[in-house]
Order: sequence, then structure tokens, then C-alpha cells
Amino acid sequence: MPTVNAKALLGRAAEALAPDPAANRVVPLVERGEAPVEILAALALEQRWVIPADRTAFEHLAARADSASAAFFGTLAAGEELAAGHLTAFAEACGVTAERARAYVPRAGCQSYPAYAAWLALNASPADVVVALTANFATWGGLCARIATGLRAHYGFGDAACAFFDFFAEPAPELERRATAAVRAALDAGVLDTGLAHTYGSLLQTYEAMFWSGLAETP
Repeated sequence: MPTVNAKALLGRAAEALAPDPAANRVVPLVERGEAPVEILAALALEQRWVIPADRTAFEHLAARADSASAAFFGTLAAGEELAAGHLTAFAEACGVTAERARAYVPRAGCQSYPAYAAWLALNASPADVVVALTANFATWGGLCARIATGLRAHYGFGDAACAFFDFFAEPAPELERRATAAVRAALDAGVLDTGLAHTYGSLLQTYEAMFWSGLAETP
């Protein structure tokens, strides 16, 4: 039986699950400086709900996983904690006050992604989720890089206000190593279901698209 290369498997998943670039309505507006500040504020406010929810999901996955996958999810959870700190400066740059943040009612479409992440945390094999999330993060990181460029070029946002997006846009070699190690361990144990992993990844990408579509809608 031919040996399956874990790193190549992750690369193929990211390529197969890459979304249609034209489907995102918000990021191109930010790149051109045409997104209203209200959309940017909504992005910050929605992420105030997404980040802690995802962190909890990753912590639960780590608790259910073998040691290799647990290391991957632990790194993700720690990253969400760091991102939460950066998010405050972005929200303030968008004019979001503490009072507005407390009164904000999140949009269902925007919160479908963390809701599904929670479902995965409860129901999916952690190793399969490693593949799905790695593919999704490849998309998310690219979008964050484009947003950071647009914020600096057209909105006058400085490094502190862009740090949330810079954080996710930066290469994460340690996370990549841990994802590869997790997949390799799952392959060696014969517990990786690539079909389910791709299904989970496809749904994550769909919910990601719903997040951006939800931001573009008038509340």
C-alpha cells in the first residue's frame, strides 16, 4: 500500500476546498477603500463573539484528541486568546464603544461559523477536524492579509489597529508542523477519514462565506 504523505494531504485539501474568490463581497471593498466604516465596525463586533466561541471549541477538541492533535488545537486556542487582545484596537479604530459592544446583537449568518465549529468539537473526530480547519485557515489568512493592506492604504489604520489581521495573515510554521504531525499520527493509526474531513472543510468554507455575506447585509 502506498504511503500517504501528511503534508501533501493537507496541501491537496486546501487546494480542493479553496473558495471562489469572487464570492466574497466585503474584502474587495476594503481593498479598494469602498467599505463603509459601519461594515468594519460590524466585522469587529461579530469577531468579538466568534473568537471566544472558537477558543472554547478548540479547547474541547484538544481535550478529546490524541496528543498530536491536542497540540494542534492547543496552539489554536492560545492563538485565539492573542487575537482577542488585538481585536480591541481594531474595534476602537472603527469607533466601537464599550456601550455599543454590550448592546450589539450578532447576526445569525455571521455566527453560523462558530456554531458549526462547536458542532465539530462535540461530534467530529479531532484528526478529521485538523484537516478541515487547516484548509479553512489558508483561506482566512489570505483574506486577513488583504484586509490589513486595505486598512492601511485607505482608512489610515496603524499597526495596532491592523494587528488582528496581521496576526492571522502571518505564516504559522509551528502550527503547520503540528497539523502535519497530527495528520501523520492519524494516518499511522488508521483513524483519518478524508471523506469526512473534506465534508467538514466544505461546510466550514460555506459558513465562512455566510459570515462575509452577513456583514454585507443591512441589519
